[in-house]
Amino acid sequence: EMAHYATDCWDAEILGSYGWIECVGIAHRGCYDLEAHELFTGKSLRARRDFAEPKEVVVDGWTIDGAVAGPTFRSLANKVKTAVEKLPKSVSFPHTLDIDGTPITVEKQHVKRLQRTETVTGEWYIPHVVEPAFGIDRIIWHILDHAYQETTKQDDIYTLMKLSPNIVPVDYAVFPLFEKDGMGEIARSVNQQLNGKTGIVSTYDSSGSIGRRYARADEIGIPICVTVDHQSVEDNTVTIRDRDTGEQKRVSIVDL
Repeated sequence: EMAHYATDCWDAEILGSYGWIECVGIAHRGCYDLEAHELFTGKSLRARRDFAEPKEVVVDGWTIDGAVAGPTFRSLANKVKTAVEKLPKSVSFPHTLDIDGTPITVEKQHVKRLQRTETVTGEWYIPHVVEPAFGIDRIIWHILDHAYQETTKQDDIYTLMKLSPNIVPVDYAVFPLFEKDGMGEIARSVNQQLNGKTGIVSTYDSSGSIGRRYARADEIGIPICVTVDHQSVEDNTVTIRDRDTGEQKRVSIVDL
């Protein structure tokens, strides 16, 4: 069952650990919205599109006979004319129009046939509306659901959040191996350098063993960990560790 305004509806679902769950409802509302606004405001909400080449169009319908209809409808004559010219050629008269909420009866003597050929370069149309309704909480839940992984390390459960680097809240974690011998100062400088880059968020962590710090970073999905050690003091290089592969390599601080 669809809403009265919809011409079609679809649901977008995501497969997660709890099965298929709807995350987006999409309604094709057709021209219902803008047509209704036009009706009640009397304002045109149409868009125009131009043809690649001009077209010859045969107009075959009705218009008012001004000499007869003008005195009859007076100030409403133009609105009656517009309404009559929208009627199909198969309409019969007398015919009742709704003009600004008032019923107006158009008799046969008020109208005449309108037949002509026009050259048109484009057309006015009422745009259709496609309405997607997102459940952002469900989408975020599924992102976490898909990213969450559990493995074992030394018979203990090890948690890994494999979030895409495009959406992680924190891009880098910077660790000094120890808070001494200049390693802490270098690590804080590296962290500041990374945070100074546009779109990059880096965090500093010096608490606990290096293994525990890696584990904390993996749990919240940080893709890259940067470790400052004794060698860093000597040659300004650091170890970077990839969250997903565990691969480690040395790079120069200036290349971060």
